[in-house]
Amino acid sequence: MLNENIKRIRKTKGLSQEELAMKLNVVRQTVSKWENGMSVPDSSMLIVLADELDTTVSELLGEPIAEPTTDDLKTLSEKLEVINLQLAKRSITNVKTIRWILISLCAVIVIIFVALASMNSSYLDWNYNDPELAVAGTIMHGFEFLFVRIAPITFLAFVVGIVATYKKR
Repeated sequence: MLNENIKRIRKTKGLSQEELAMKLNVVRQTVSKWENGMSVPDSSMLIVLADELDTTVSELLGEPIAEPTTDDLKTLSEKLEVINLQLAKRSITNVKTIRWILISLCAVIVIIFVALASMNSSYLDWNYNDPELAVAGTIMHGFEFLFVRIAPITFLAFVVGIVATYKKR
């Protein structure tokens, strides 16, 4: 709701993301992230944002209030905390997904290495006078040649990626 309200009010005022970003002393990508729901402004930035858009914080949050009360800042902080927790959970889920994809890719590399080792390049004994076997053997040899040279580097990159997803934040 917050992201939609920021975008709607900004467009109503005839401001581009770049113009709003300049008024708030942030980069355009920050405004874009707010409008796409990828992040939320902190409470002090939300107040400045409301001022720049000539609206209230309550309206930005989607709850117009007739009279401002003394608990506005506390309510605002609680809502932003909930939104930040939701974003944190989404981020953790994304990191776990990436981690499992990298682990799966490492497993695939190991399985292919084992398969190639167990074949022991048996295709080299094929009769290469037969055109079909010659093509198949050449393809297999080319795959094995490239795989054995590229896979270790790729495997190490994936392991580094896995370790990076375990970093404390």
